[in-house]
Amino acid sequence: MATLSGFALAVARPPLDLGLVAFVALVPLFLAWRDVRPRMAAALGFVAGISYYGVVVSWAWYFGAVAIVPFVVALALYWAAASAAVALLGRRGLQHPALTAAVWVLGEALVARWPVQGFSWGEVGYAFHDAEFMRALGALGGLPLISFVAVTVNAGLADVAVARFAHSNRAGRDTLRASALVAVLLVLTVAWSIALPTPEPAGRLRFALLQGNDLNRELTDAELAAGYLPESHFRLAGEHLSGRYDLIVFPESVFPDAPNAPDPQDKQFMWPDRLGALAREHNAYVLANGTGDAPDGRALNLNVLWGPDGAELGSYAKRHLVPYGERVPLRSLLEQFIDAVDQIPRDFAPGQTRGLFDIRDVRIATVICFESMFGMEVRPLVRAGAEVIVVSTNNRSYRRSANSAQHLAASQIRAVETGRPVLHSSISGITAVVDADGDVVMRRELFDNGVVQGTLTARSGRTPYVRFGEWVIAAAALAVLLSAIAVFVRDRRRSVDFATA
Repeated sequence: MATLSGFALAVARPPLDLGLVAFVALVPLFLAWRDVRPRMAAALGFVAGISYYGVVVSWAWYFGAVAIVPFVVALALYWAAASAAVALLGRRGLQHPALTAAVWVLGEALVARWPVQGFSWGEVGYAFHDAEFMRALGALGGLPLISFVAVTVNAGLADVAVARFAHSNRAGRDTLRASALVAVLLVLTVAWSIALPTPEPAGRLRFALLQGNDLNRELTDAELAAGYLPESHFRLAGEHLSGRYDLIVFPESVFPDAPNAPDPQDKQFMWPDRLGALAREHNAYVLANGTGDAPDGRALNLNVLWGPDGAELGSYAKRHLVPYGERVPLRSLLEQFIDAVDQIPRDFAPGQTRGLFDIRDVRIATVICFESMFGMEVRPLVRAGAEVIVVSTNNRSYRRSANSAQHLAASQIRAVETGRPVLHSSISGITAVVDADGDVVMRRELFDNGVVQGTLTARSGRTPYVRFGEWVIAAAALAVLLSAIAVFVRDRRRSVDFATA
């Protein structure tokens, strides 16, 4: 049953993307949890987590067993911990669907933050990226609220199943109570999606997103020497762009050096001059990404912006780096046992500034790849005035796996959380435009070279999530804390009463 839950929840995510399955996917696990000891619940949660993450992050296999095995095991341990906590409370008489969901949300919050800055990818709420009535909850309480409602529904349905087949005088009443909880929760969710206010318009932005890598493989030395990636993107710009633009985006990792490097590795290319010329030709701001050098010898994942006059205006270095992708925590220890650490010859340094730029009368926020998976990273940018979010990403290492579709799903959630349209610009796909309601309105598929261009309406104002932040996580923590205190006080009182007797 635990294995079934893990696979069922994975089915709700890309590539199959049967999102509504997530309303029932965890029911078998919650039934298997029923009345078991914490140790057994942890084992069941671990098995379910292995089944889930083994499918959802199967794209990590491109980096070998040394990457995917410890990765999946580590993520499954969070499910094990949440399972043990729910069972521990349940054996103390504290069992309720909302409490189960609170524990689950805390587990997701923990995995997104600790250790090594966390990993946000497997949250239950992402399954509903295309379900408008559920996705709308993101504007109220962010991704944690979507997960909370989904897990509460699963736990409530598990209670319905238990009560329905129980042979007791309370069976009918328990069935009605659990069914009513699920029904009321879903009705309130639909009501919020209908009442959700539309963000205020704040200017127009004519954009062009270049997607220029159609090679589903590693580049050869000859292709690298010929500057295949930059040249492919410049070729797209020359063939498909005409007239005036506000913003032209070269996605992550197009340039082997910093795009503004005065002395690139091969002087024949002269990236800064060509990017400035493109900006002047289209009276546009041009955003380009490459790998620069930090003062301390580490690397920088760098976005650089050119203005319509061809002058460099500023840059942004990625702040939230990919652990074991852009930096190796505990490198000196791991390299003694794992040769694969050498695949990352030097760490990246985190940036120190926010990626906010004014594009004529519109303020944009730029985030780079993995950063867009974290609502807590994007929310402060919107509070600082961002009216459009630009996600610059690569993902080509994951070929035709579900990674790119999962990443785009996250951009849909970020859009509805913040009430901002998202330009999701990828070097090999999926490049897409997401409106402020979270709908994908334009897209280009994997390894399909081309340009996504058009005009969007920037948005202003603040959603409740932008205004109040991670209140769902705080409420979940308070609920679990009060439950733990209640258990402690009750057990202590019973011990005193027993001693007195």
